[in-house]
Amino acid sequence: MSEFHVCSLIVYVVAEQLESIKKTIESLPGAEVPILGESGKLVVVLEGEQKNDIVGHFDYIRQLPRVLDTTLVYHQMEEQSELKEA
Repeated sequence: MSEFHVCSLIVYVVAEQLESIKKTIESLPGAEVPILGESGKLVVVLEGEQKNDIVGHFDYIRQLPRVLDTTLVYHQMEEQSELKEA
């Protein structure tokens, strides 16, 4: 049985680098930036089948140049068989 993970992050960046960092984040598999604010705040959604993938993406984003802070807001894990029943 495999897992499916979804999490959301708030990422604070230097405002002048907002678009560049958004593109970098969205280049990651399973990453989306549905909301970005002009003041340098992004909402990031990460999806994946392995917890390690999500953690790896979180660590990667946190260490990007011009990223000031990264906060995990939500995380949910479901078994794949549970998703098929829904």
